[in-house]
Amino acid sequence: MQHWSVATCSEEETRALGRCLGAAASAGLIVLLNGPLGAGKTCFAQGVAYGLGVDEQTAVTSPTYALMNIHQGRLPLYHFDLYRLSRVDDLEDLGYDEYAEGQGLTLVEWADRMGEPLASSLVVSIGRCGENGRQFELTSADLQGERLLSAVKSAWQAISATKNL
Repeated sequence: MQHWSVATCSEEETRALGRCLGAAASAGLIVLLNGPLGAGKTCFAQGVAYGLGVDEQTAVTSPTYALMNIHQGRLPLYHFDLYRLSRVDDLEDLGYDEYAEGQGLTLVEWADRMGEPLASSLVVSIGRCGENGRQFELTSADLQGERLLSAVKSAWQAISATKNL
């Protein structure tokens, strides 16, 4: 298991970090996003979508009421929001198992609301630090997650070095 902490100072940087993850993602990955309201989960998810090649004119919003949105890029992004759910059984009703570990990247906001932990490759916890700053804690949960985390970290360090992020 690998762990990496990184801070962003703006929404633009949060999206850039998400973009690094999307660009490095492969089919079958499950990424769990956790953090309080306003932490930047959806902003990060937008970056992931754009890194997967979703058209930047596409509105990538939190599917709080729809519970799941699909965005097409080089891989499909299955974007779940579990804020309104309280039981793992509710996920079955959404067809979660049909998407998870499938042909796309499954991204789950509010994953920590489930009573039992969901299987994942990478867990991303986001906290606030100041008005616009965010602290990210990324933890791999399997070998795919370790590969993804290494790729994200390398891409972020390359961007940071060239753009002084």
